[in-house]
Amino acid sequence: MRVCVIGTGYVGLVTGASLAHIGHHVICVDNNEEKVKLMKAGQSPIYEPGLSDIMQSASSSGNLEFTTDLGAGVAHGEILFIAVGTPPLPTGESDTRYVEAVARGIGSHLDNSYKVIVNKSTVPIGSGDWVRMIVLDGVSERQKSLVAAGDVGVEEKFGEFTAQFDVVSNPEFLREGSAVYDTFNPDRIVLGSTNPKAIAMMQELYAPIVERKVAEDQSLPPVPVVVTDINSAEMIKYAANAFLATKISFINEVANICDRVGADVTQVAKGIGLDSRIGNKFLQAGIGWGGSCFPKDVSALIHTAEDYGYDAQLMKAAVTVNQRQRLIALEKLQQVLKILKGKTVGLLGLTFKPDTDDMRDAPALMLIEQLNRLGAKVKAFDPIVSSTGMRHGLTGVFVETDPERLADGCDALVLVTDWQQFRNLDFAKMAKLMNNPVMIDGRNFLDRKEVENAGFQYVGVGR
Repeated sequence: MRVCVIGTGYVGLVTGASLAHIGHHVICVDNNEEKVKLMKAGQSPIYEPGLSDIMQSASSSGNLEFTTDLGAGVAHGEILFIAVGTPPLPTGESDTRYVEAVARGIGSHLDNSYKVIVNKSTVPIGSGDWVRMIVLDGVSERQKSLVAAGDVGVEEKFGEFTAQFDVVSNPEFLREGSAVYDTFNPDRIVLGSTNPKAIAMMQELYAPIVERKVAEDQSLPPVPVVVTDINSAEMIKYAANAFLATKISFINEVANICDRVGADVTQVAKGIGLDSRIGNKFLQAGIGWGGSCFPKDVSALIHTAEDYGYDAQLMKAAVTVNQRQRLIALEKLQQVLKILKGKTVGLLGLTFKPDTDDMRDAPALMLIEQLNRLGAKVKAFDPIVSSTGMRHGLTGVFVETDPERLADGCDALVLVTDWQQFRNLDFAKMAKLMNNPVMIDGRNFLDRKEVENAGFQYVGVGR
């Protein structure tokens, strides 16, 4: 099928490259010329395992193209994905101006052929009709501009013209760091529309994925496809992220109680996770959640509830617990070191989670800010940040090039991001380089006995 993906952030680029990889002809559109040049050269502008490989393979086969020309993309695609960002506003609601601009742009380039316009961006509930309205506004504005320009053939061009399109909600459930894997091995695919033709085209698009032809385990049964109305599809996305965020905040609250009564939250999580009604995922206690999805989506859902006269108290509590949890590492440093002023603290990891270069709402940022406020010197090592030299938004921290340089002269280390390579550090060598070998394991990720045998004082969360 012919596909156009507008926006090449995490969701757009992974979606476009993956659909091209399974045989569709995809044109990805972005208004950033430098970014498009980079992608045309086969390079990914983001760090995501496996993405560069499928980009290069799909580009070589001719299935994946990149352009800044929205008109060319709209003309090409039977299915048009809107995959631009919807960042949070100070109020908590989503900023939909980029979605609006794209929808208006699509309308200004529509022809007489039928199109399926897919909301892949996470948009406020009820955006399906809104996007349709904006697309039609784009059609109308093009007609008016042609008339104003004196195009004598405009009535002939548009006299019989009727925009033929349907809007479908197709929310993404990708995890940064495993987005390519998640695309080919989804738990479910959600399609929101009441038009059978649009649903049929989306099912054809996803057929190779649904039938597990590109799955890691091709013997599994077909991927469940949930077909619903647009509003419910949009709510599914928000509800899923709000539930997962609440589950993490719950186990963090349990961890804080465990610290006070002498229980071990890792054992508690194992015990409750074996209950099939609960499950063991997202029960890892630590210093809280961050990133581009959970904070934004939970806040947006709270804001939507308020717009319709409901006080979402449980979700507000999940956010409050998470904000407090980010300071747990700071409290533990104060318990061990007492006064932090004049001390040097090293952070293992900066990104909000492993296998990504994303620093959006990373817990490390608040920790750096608070350590600076208390007069501590802050150093950090992160496998991606240190190797790429990216420093955007990072102030008050000196980024080291390897773990040993990080440990040198530190009074304590805090594991902030659970990168897999942090399990295999030379802890004995690092301990000898430190002024005071203390390890605050902010993710309960390390082997406690191994770290203690290497000479560290180990402090976990809820342990």
